Amino acid sequence: MTSKVYFANLQEKKPFENTIELIDRLFDESDAGNIIEKGDLAGIKVHFGERGCDTYTNPVFVRRIVDKIKAKGGKPFLTDTDTLYSGSRFNSVDHMNVAIEHGFDYAVTGAPIIISGGLKTDTEALVEINKKHFKTVRIAPEIIDSDCMFVISHFKGHVVAGFGGAIKNLGMGCATREGKRDQHNVLQPHVDENSCNGCKKCARICPVSAPEISEGVCVINEKVCVSCGQCVPNCPENAISFNWDTDIVPFTERLSEYALGAVLGKEKKIYYINFVINVTPHCDCASWSDPVIVPDIGILASDDPVAIDAASRDLVNAQRGIMHTHLHSNFEEGEDKFKGTWEYTNGDRQLEYGQEIGLGSMDYELIRI
Repeated sequence: MTSKVYFANLQEKKPFENTIELIDRLFDESDAGNIIEKGDLAGIKVHFGERGCDTYTNPVFVRRIVDKIKAKGGKPFLTDTDTLYSGSRFNSVDHMNVAIEHGFDYAVTGAPIIISGGLKTDTEALVEINKKHFKTVRIAPEIIDSDCMFVISHFKGHVVAGFGGAIKNLGMGCATREGKRDQHNVLQPHVDENSCNGCKKCARICPVSAPEISEGVCVINEKVCVSCGQCVPNCPENAISFNWDTDIVPFTERLSEYALGAVLGKEKKIYYINFVINVTPHCDCASWSDPVIVPDIGILASDDPVAIDAASRDLVNAQRGIMHTHLHSNFEEGEDKFKGTWEYTNGDRQLEYGQEIGLGSMDYELIRI
């Protein structure tokens, strides 16, 4: 089945049209508001960005979607879940403070913030999916209880998933902390003892104190480790890594299964908007923002998370890559930019497996507005 994906090209705006007006036009021409009934509690799933990141979705853009939902009679609220790794969004108090610092306060967006899953993201709704990796998945109850949902995603690279868009925003972003652990625990970090210098940085940043220093070398307690991966990029000697050859595909499939759990029973009441702007190599969970790997492209809208991510990927790959960035190969138009950024990843598996399990379709029609 072919899904419709609406595309607002930033390079093809009407004369004197600004990006906010382009969002309005995209919302109207894609009929995104049709999922809203008067009085609906409308969750807006958004990533507020880790403290230090500056390329998360602009809250001024989010405000336009809030206003559109209100005009249709909905009652919008902004939501996300706390992180598995230690950082500025590890609990709901810190998370809300960061969201406000980044401009997602009521004065800017016109909607309240509700961090899903409770103070420490430990309340959950079990959703039965009966798939290869999981029979049930752990989803934050506020996600389940919302009457309709708009999933607003910043489409960009990801050090493990390859790229992050609607599917990752659903799968990881709607899961409780234990649900995040379910997805990550196939990724077990390993230490190269010959490279480790016992600096203890991994032990200081680990949220569960899994790394221990024994005879001057880090040893990770696998029974304690939650596989959040925070130690991998933070090791100054690059002594910690995952087994990329065996771990990437099962992680990616688990992510897609969780995405399915987040939408089950609400498939006709969810709409997706991808901002293919500031296409950075890293997720907005990073506490920094590296230079973008391709020029800004535009904004997409669809009722199909697989189709919108497939279209976003294709539009990125159609660009000429930017030199002197984290993109180290595949610079030409049509080449895989995410493989050129993180060669060991397999972002396409999100799409392939998502289609296999009924999350959506990779077959799409791109409708330019």
